Amino acid sequence: MSALTVRDVHKRFGTTDVLKGIDLEMGSGEFTVLVGPSGCGKSTLLNIVAGLERQTSGSIEIGGRVVDDVAPKDRDIAMVFQSYALYPSMTVRQNITFGMECRNVPRAQREDAVGRVAKLLQIEALLDRKPAQLSGGQRQRVAMGRALVRDPLLFLFDEPLSNLDAQLRVEMRMEIKQLHHRLGSTIVYVTHDQIEAMTLATRIAVMRQGVVQQFADPETIYNRPANLFVARFMGAPPMNTLPARLEAGPGGSVAVIGHDATAIRLPAPAEAANWIGRAVMVGIRPECIAEPGRIFGDQPAATMTITAPVEMIEPTGAETIVVIRLGEERALARVSPDLRLHLGETARFAVDTRKICLFDPGTEARIA
Repeated sequence: MSALTVRDVHKRFGTTDVLKGIDLEMGSGEFTVLVGPSGCGKSTLLNIVAGLERQTSGSIEIGGRVVDDVAPKDRDIAMVFQSYALYPSMTVRQNITFGMECRNVPRAQREDAVGRVAKLLQIEALLDRKPAQLSGGQRQRVAMGRALVRDPLLFLFDEPLSNLDAQLRVEMRMEIKQLHHRLGSTIVYVTHDQIEAMTLATRIAVMRQGVVQQFADPETIYNRPANLFVARFMGAPPMNTLPARLEAGPGGSVAVIGHDATAIRLPAPAEAANWIGRAVMVGIRPECIAEPGRIFGDQPAATMTITAPVEMIEPTGAETIVVIRLGEERALARVSPDLRLHLGETARFAVDTRKICLFDPGTEARIA
């Protein structure tokens, strides 16, 4: 049985369509991330699932039960908000147990639940403190603890890490992932941070302007993006997308980037054979363009060498991002920090041809 089913959900505010027919199905124990730029409708969809907003049309099922007319408190969900939403006058213990008190849960059961959750989140020493005495990461743990004592069918996280600094975000991300592994709970998580999406999710729904562009596991989203938007949105740095034309080559079709002497010829996926003679967009990840001599995977034949002018160099410590020119287009490469390059020189790079994608420049859909 599915933990959550979203069926053809539309949401309109006045004359503005915010959600335009969302269909999603999430299994029990899945960690599903809704990701997309600001204004794409992801938080609105989460609020509809929670019962905080009413959809214009369509239906929501939680645990096989249609909940369109069910109040939020009766949907068997727990929500963790971006703002923590803790009561400042209450201790951590009181914040965690307040909802249980409202439901008349016996005191002994409340204490057992607090002890279990406090140990799980490593906040035993904080139970008698008030929110003002806690750091941002500690407050977020308390907000999670308040949700965990509910033991709901569905956890909803609304950008819970966006108020934390970069280091705390990484730490809390790891804790949430470990928590999911330990509990096996079903989580729907909203973020605009695609790194959070890639590291946390079992499946990702990439949204744009109220439409789900792709719903798949992180590896598929990253390596086989459904369209140019997904290719460019997911990844840091994003996928290089370069205009090209498809030509017949000695071993199959070839994507030609640029013209004349500066043209770069890359082998095209076999599925694109019927596109020969047509314009395409070539997609290749920056890490698929690396220092010379790199062998990708266990397929040496899938590695080719190109030469390209170096236009910019950005050392980041663990790697170096290089802006190069392929034909008339700029592209990003990720190389070892040991590779010494100079601005303006023409250098050699290894290319992983296994992960080249092709897109239709008209519809922007992936064709191979």
